[in-house]
Amino acid sequence: MATVSRTRVVAAPPPVVWQILADFGSISSWASNVDHSCLLEHGADGIAVGTSRRVQVGRNALVERISEVTPPSTLGYEIKGLPPRLGRLSNRWTLAPAGPGHTEVTLTSTARSGSGPLARLTEGVVCRMMSRQSEVMLTGLAARAEGSHG
Repeated sequence: MATVSRTRVVAAPPPVVWQILADFGSISSWASNVDHSCLLEHGADGIAVGTSRRVQVGRNALVERISEVTPPSTLGYEIKGLPPRLGRLSNRWTLAPAGPGHTEVTLTSTARSGSGPLARLTEGVVCRMMSRQSEVMLTGLAARAEGSHG
């Protein structure tokens, strides 16, 4: 297993940032690396474990299913739809207050490809790719949160 985390302080309070993340089907409205997104399944109370969305990233159609949610601080989801050799992928967003009107946002990506040297190599490559995608998503989230708050 390999993980990579990226953190950014956003000039908006945690509830504003959480509201954007909790609109789970709308990631394409703020993440420039996502071409299209829509909800597939959701609970009666909105965002919940098991809620899923379809995400189009280039030619890849992915399904992301929430595996962990603790409003207003944690959102984790599994990512399906990439080639099986890449292993199991997941993202976990965590929010923490960072002073008045600011939020520290951390996006942790995890790749699990199995055991052995080839799996570790694959996980490292996948995490580097996910790290670049995380930076794009954090930038988009900050722009949306700061624009809606400012």
